[in-house]
Amino acid sequence: MSGTQILDSLLALSQVLEADQARELERRGLTQPRTHLLWVLYQGGPVTQAQLADAIGVTPRNVTTLVDALEATGFARREPHPTDRRAVLVHLTERGLSIMETMDAEHDALGSDLVAGLADETVRVTADALQHVLTTLQRLVAEHAARQDEQAEPS
Repeated sequence: MSGTQILDSLLALSQVLEADQARELERRGLTQPRTHLLWVLYQGGPVTQAQLADAIGVTPRNVTTLVDALEATGFARREPHPTDRRAVLVHLTERGLSIMETMDAEHDALGSDLVAGLADETVRVTADALQHVLTTLQRLVAEHAARQDEQAEPS
């Protein structure tokens, strides 16, 4: 298989995964950014909105909008910080926790289903190859962005 064929397969995979994710999130009344925020809370527990902004790579204003929407739909809640009177912590609600536990289990099940029937060695080699492709792609994208930035700078 050539590099172009692998790239074409990766593009097809990403389209299928993205469409499936969008459909599932919409069914649950969520968006990708809201789900990312919920995932951070699910993995790490309650945090301030400033910490959430850093964790998901958005502005504090965007986090406020996301948390407002998640509060309005019952997925998250704000509570006073126990030691900092100026801060609030964002928590998952029971509804938020339940949906994240379900999504985590579905994620694990899909991962298992994708490799069902493959030998352990094939799975290991595939995982290694995909990690190599990801690392290389990240490097190439960063190099391209740096070149674009250099070209955009006035001389």
